[in-house]
Amino acid sequence: MEKTLVGEEGKQYPVCLAGRRACPPEDCGGVWGYEELLEAIRDPGHEEHQEMLEWLGGPFDPEAFSIALVNKVLAGSPCPGDDEGSPRP
Repeated sequence: MEKTLVGEEGKQYPVCLAGRRACPPEDCGGVWGYEELLEAIRDPGHEEHQEMLEWLGGPFDPEAFSIALVNKVLAGSPCPGDDEGSPRP
C-alpha cells in the first residue's frame, strides 16, 4: 500500500474477503530473497538462522494470515508493532 486517504462518509470501500499466508517482510530481497529467508528461519542449523530471526525481530510465521488485521489496515489502522505507525498489509 503506497498511500492511505481519509474515507468519505456514506461511501463503500473495498474489504478483503479471503487470503492466505503472511506478506514478505519489507526489504527481504524480493521473491528470491524471501525464499532464502524462509529456508534460513525453518532450519535451526542454517548458518544465517539466528541472523535472520534477529533481522525479523523474532519468530515469523509465513503461514499466518488475519483477515481482520488486513481489513483494519485497509481501513487505515496501523499494523501492531509497526514502529512508524504507517499502515501496511
